[in-house]
Amino acid sequence: MAIAAVHPAETADIPLVDRIQREVWQVGYAALLPAELRAELAAIDVSETEQAWAAARERLLVATEGDWTVGFCAAGFAPDDELVDANGTLPDDAPTVALISTLLVEPRWGRRGHGGRLIATAAETLRTQGATRGITWILEGDTVTRAFYARIGWQADGIARTLDAGGHPLREIRLTGDLDLTLKPPADEVTTE
Repeated sequence: MAIAAVHPAETADIPLVDRIQREVWQVGYAALLPAELRAELAAIDVSETEQAWAAARERLLVATEGDWTVGFCAAGFAPDDELVDANGTLPDDAPTVALISTLLVEPRWGRRGHGGRLIATAAETLRTQGATRGITWILEGDTVTRAFYARIGWQADGIARTLDAGGHPLREIRLTGDLDLTLKPPADEVTTE
């Protein structure tokens, strides 16, 4: 059995992070993103996206299984524009709110605990830096990701936004929750005695 682990991203991980993101866009989000948008995303210059991930490397965690890089998480303190409510008001705890800006696991490696290890490691790191709760944005129709976050106690907070992805509107909802995590298994994995 291969050993699963999470570690801070190294320079050599950046092309793998970029590959995983492209794979999730193409396969994992196939039912959520229009085909033309997936094609546009796939056509983005790899050197540009790798440069962006390299600039964010200090906020990246990478999940591995054996010799394979299978997922990643980008997390840090939330900028004010990610925290405002519908009236543009910041919450009282704004300085201590973290943002999980990306958490992706390559589809063929899903349901093996990699997402849970990534979010637990990110949450622990963020708590040691003074964060008290977290937020993330997910595509409104992404029931798989929403169920994942529900298992750690994160729920929608009533805030939504619509992004313009090259003429393709994408509606996202914001989830929030505690960083003191207890991972719960999916309902289909729960056993009773």
